Amino acid sequence: MDAKHRIEEALEAALAAGRSEDTPPRLAAALRYAVFPGGARVRPRLCLAVASACGADDTKIVDAAACAIEFLHCASLVHDDLPCFDDADIRRGKAALHRAYDERLAVLAGDALIVLAFETLARVALRSPERSIRLMQTVGASVGMPHGIVAGQAWECESEIDLSRYHQQKTGALFAGATLVGAAAAGGEPEAWRALGERLGEAYQVADDIRDVASDPEELGKPVGQDVALNRPSAARELGLAGAVGYLQDLVDSAVDAIPPCPGSDALRQLILAETHRFLPDELWQQAA
Repeated sequence: MDAKHRIEEALEAALAAGRSEDTPPRLAAALRYAVFPGGARVRPRLCLAVASACGADDTKIVDAAACAIEFLHCASLVHDDLPCFDDADIRRGKAALHRAYDERLAVLAGDALIVLAFETLARVALRSPERSIRLMQTVGASVGMPHGIVAGQAWECESEIDLSRYHQQKTGALFAGATLVGAAAAGGEPEAWRALGERLGEAYQVADDIRDVASDPEELGKPVGQDVALNRPSAARELGLAGAVGYLQDLVDSAVDAIPPCPGSDALRQLILAETHRFLPDELWQQAA
């Protein structure tokens, strides 16, 4: 089974396990709307790739870890689109959840997805209590205080922002979470994988900054020009388009260099190079040439 199909099946099963006939129907529908159809599933695929490179021996634990990361990512998108933050109309090429349903259900759906992430991890806890404790700690740290995506989003509420710190927390934290939990789910040492995740996360955010000024809404699947409209920090605004693409290339190179020694390091290196190339169209990569 390819990684994308495996992730979709695992998400379907985890979402079904968190629902019953007593669930409010519109809330259940809103959760499904937030999760499916997904984007590229970059974070759970990264989790699976790291687990595979580490020689994973329990697919159920790995799948639960990947689902937890994706549920948290989906929750962050739902909350990020709310009127109090980006007030976005479009997400993943369709109406943002609060536009398709309403603002109250969007808040509740995001909250429910956060809880479901930890419930999904708890369901496999008895398979390996030691791994599961480490997974929950790692996932929690990637989301909350002091350095998780909640902290990253909160930087938008500050008068002065350090661009690299903002990127590392808003986006890098969950990428680092994906690499760390991938290693932990395979029984490896997660901390060795932090640098890879943080650098990939910052690279992804820089690419998003670039696409915000150089793409169109149909191609991107969400509004463009948001960084300027909301006066948010942006690598493209701070470094210029060519400078931002060059910085992105440096981050990708340093991410690949940060892969720890492991049985599947060569395959993982090639996978990361292929996936990161998709962050931008070829014509934009040429800016760094």
